[in-house]
Amino acid sequence: MSDRMMIGQLYPGKIHPAALHNDRKQVQAQSSPPAGTFQELLNENLLKISNHAAKRLEQRGIELKGDQLEQIQSAVEKAAAKGSKESLILMKDMALIVNIPNRTVVTAMDGKAMKDNVFTKIDSAVIIS
Repeated sequence: MSDRMMIGQLYPGKIHPAALHNDRKQVQAQSSPPAGTFQELLNENLLKISNHAAKRLEQRGIELKGDQLEQIQSAVEKAAAKGSKESLILMKDMALIVNIPNRTVVTAMDGKAMKDNVFTKIDSAVIIS
């Protein structure tokens, strides 16, 4: 009776009574909640664009197409795999600053805005050719 109740385990029927007599690891494995809902998993993998970045994209006439979004998403995945938090993504004549944990484009620059610019508060850079 000293087993912990996990979130999402509100009904005693979720664990079969016979499982209570198994070793602790089996009980924990059977009672652990799912990793996340489908919507959470979907939101976690989608690239979002902040209001600021959307304004910059519009002001600078930058239009992101499907294949470019796929390349950016791939760059975000690579940065996330390395543990990055804020990453500069360079792509042809465009630069994006992306908050990696939130999968959010924070700002965007075209080639003209990048010249003579200093990028601060980043911990990584991904160059897409």
